[in-house]
Amino acid sequence: MELDLSLAKKPSVLRRLGAMLYDTLLLTGILMIAVGIIVVPYGLLTGEELYKHHLLLEQIYILFIIAAFYVYFWTHGGQTLGMRAWRLRLITADGRTIGSMLAIKRFLWAIPSLALFGVGLWISIFDREGLAWHDRQTQTRVVLLPKTA
Repeated sequence: MELDLSLAKKPSVLRRLGAMLYDTLLLTGILMIAVGIIVVPYGLLTGEELYKHHLLLEQIYILFIIAAFYVYFWTHGGQTLGMRAWRLRLITADGRTIGSMLAIKRFLWAIPSLALFGVGLWISIFDREGLAWHDRQTQTRVVLLPKTA
């Protein structure tokens, strides 16, 4: 689905942070369920706590769940639930929904971009096109959708 870029506006950092907060709340619930699916059976079968012996595997699993969340939503309409609530949409430079490989690439670039106190996101305040560092690296953009009646 292609978006008319002439109608799209650049969103504020606060709007993007609002969407990220919504997604974090949703992801917290998803991660609690996902970790419970692994940790509870492991504990019942072995009598041990999973994180003591397999911390790295558990962290990789959690990262995979988070990546799957974003990749799924970005490739199916370009919006996570938080982005939908804040009327944001992720698109390619030419206005289309991104594909799986680009979504994975964007997720991987977003990790260092946001991990360092969000410096990669704050860059969008000064960027003429309103692009964050991970937007630039992947030739994607987050746009503010017009209000619907």
